[in-house]
Amino acid sequence: MHLAVDASPLLLRSAGVKNYLYHWIAALRQTAHGHRVSPFPFLERIGDLTHEQSTLSPRQTLPRIALLLGSNYGPGWFNRLLNHRADVFHATNQVHHPVPGMALTATLHDLTCWLMPELHTPANVAADHRFAARIAARADGLIAVSENTRQDAIRLLGLHPDKVVTIHSGVDPRFFAATAADANALRARLKLSKPFLLNLGTVEPRKNLDTLLDAWIQLRRDDFELVIAGPMGWAAGTTAHRIQSGLPGVRYLGYVAEADLPALTKAATAFVYPSLYEGFGFPVAQAMACGVPVVTSNTSCLPEITGEGALHVDPRSPAELAAALGRLLEAPALRSALGGAGQFRARAHYQWADCARKSWQFFERYQRS
Repeated sequence: MHLAVDASPLLLRSAGVKNYLYHWIAALRQTAHGHRVSPFPFLERIGDLTHEQSTLSPRQTLPRIALLLGSNYGPGWFNRLLNHRADVFHATNQVHHPVPGMALTATLHDLTCWLMPELHTPANVAADHRFAARIAARADGLIAVSENTRQDAIRLLGLHPDKVVTIHSGVDPRFFAATAADANALRARLKLSKPFLLNLGTVEPRKNLDTLLDAWIQLRRDDFELVIAGPMGWAAGTTAHRIQSGLPGVRYLGYVAEADLPALTKAATAFVYPSLYEGFGFPVAQAMACGVPVVTSNTSCLPEITGEGALHVDPRSPAELAAALGRLLEAPALRSALGGAGQFRARAHYQWADCARKSWQFFERYQRS
């Protein structure tokens, strides 16, 4: 079969969706077994993953953005022509219309624009609502990246349960392969002399970093640091000021290159992620793959994804978060048990090859005879 995948988020500044598409497309190609994958618009080479800019050069990116805009605002035949009469067109929220003559599918990542619209820009909320009305409602089938996302979509979008299939995402294999030597080399390069708790992700309201900072202040540990890594995002103002204001024991690294993330994660004593809502939660799955114990929220998909590999807390309670962190830092045996359980779970459930094989089984339903 011939699968066309909208890969246009690779041309934009993006985090979770971009990570998903980059690794998912690579895994689909590796497990194709006679099938064909065409990333749209004309992204046969998808470049190197970076969240801060396009995976291609500006000269390569601009004409492809123009094709995306043309497909959104031009006639339907234009989109069909661009996608080479594929059997299936798999859309993202960058695409405004189905492609005539092809089965339509999409991936549902999260429903925060319905559940917590105040945590998004108005433009993001509008884009997701347009995607729901024009793509998800008309799709022949949909992939949800977690069962929690699937249930939210059925409830909030009124989708028939048979239309939505849960297929967990994967983790970059480099996280499974990260070694203590890699971690030590990165610690030396970044001058991370103390053991540290790590938080990784875009600095934005949904990631709930103010609660983490409040918990850190309550924890009062001079023998550890709190390391925060990730770019500044939407409405980061007050949080950004706190992170960069010189709070004792808090170090902000800014954006860290993808190639350094496995070693940075492996170097952490524990990973802390009190997000208010996640659709899958790549950072916690990556920490689990490294064998690093996790403290995360007891909401959305996070208990589903982490299982027995994490301590779960109320993300709106600094006291509960501080207590869990203190418990973990005082108990090496607990850290070892959580880290081992998390790594076992990640190896069993969050491999991109498994995700791709299940995805091909999903797409084969829509192959033209």
